[in-house]
Amino acid sequence: MHKITSILFVTLLLFQLNTYAQFQKEVIHFESANPFSLSDIITDLDGQEKQQVFGQLTIPIDSLNPDRKYPLIIGVAGSMGWRKHHMDYLKMYQEQGYATFQLNSFKSRGITSTVGSQDEVTIAAVILDAYRALEKLSKHPKINSDKVAITGWSLGGGVTLFAGWMPLKEAITDQVSFAAHLAFYPPCFINPENLSFTKAPIHILIGESDNWTPAKPCLDLVEKLSDKTNINITTYPDAHHGFDSEEPVVWNEKGYSFKDCLFDLTADGDVLMNYLRIPMSNSILQKVGFLFCVDKGVHVGGNKDARKKSLAFAKDFMNNTL
Repeated sequence: MHKITSILFVTLLLFQLNTYAQFQKEVIHFESANPFSLSDIITDLDGQEKQQVFGQLTIPIDSLNPDRKYPLIIGVAGSMGWRKHHMDYLKMYQEQGYATFQLNSFKSRGITSTVGSQDEVTIAAVILDAYRALEKLSKHPKINSDKVAITGWSLGGGVTLFAGWMPLKEAITDQVSFAAHLAFYPPCFINPENLSFTKAPIHILIGESDNWTPAKPCLDLVEKLSDKTNINITTYPDAHHGFDSEEPVVWNEKGYSFKDCLFDLTADGDVLMNYLRIPMSNSILQKVGFLFCVDKGVHVGGNKDARKKSLAFAKDFMNNTL
């Protein structure tokens, strides 16, 4: 009898492990736009050039419950585009029974990388893409619209973080909201005048040795917001930008180092130059603004311990918030 029970238990366990072994993939298209700055969204969203954007939706197939609606995680890549370690997270989420959406803001615009320029596709444009994707996917018959998280790396981390900034979110939509925000090494050197952020959980993961998007401004921002919203941060020692990759740490001579920068963000979405206090509202003004504090050359690459911990943290964060 005990032997039969053990066989049944093992059979059931194997069946459960294989429940999400197959996935349905679907390319989703939607209309967005091409704002350069956050102020373009807040003050003139309707006036922005329209842009068709796409991404790949991956949905687990639950053979036991074909009518199930799935929680969704929207992923946003960094300045180098989609990398293997980004996909490692999406694969992990899929195996946990989450639907995922790989947002392709760069490919939609014919761009492969913004390293060394940061103006071909801006954080503002990708934030708008993310919300337009959320609006579209919230109507999908397989998606639970109340349980959609956003996560991203570097530039995508900035998208994830500032998608929770309420002046921006309210300018885009009052129909949908993200249930959670998990930002990997985001640019926190944009200091918001208006400290109104979403009440949904926000968590930042960043390396203490990051000289591309440094940790200190993130620590300072979390401290400012700690009594106003649900935001937390985890830092990893001896970890650089891209700490969750499996690639060795290298010197990228094109990358902008923002370790000496802190730009003020007005309530209307203008990011102001240091000293001159002029809005960096187009690519030329942004280049001028960067001259005051930005250096070229950054370290980027993985840290085995930080990678292991961040993958585990990401899994727990999504399970706890979705």
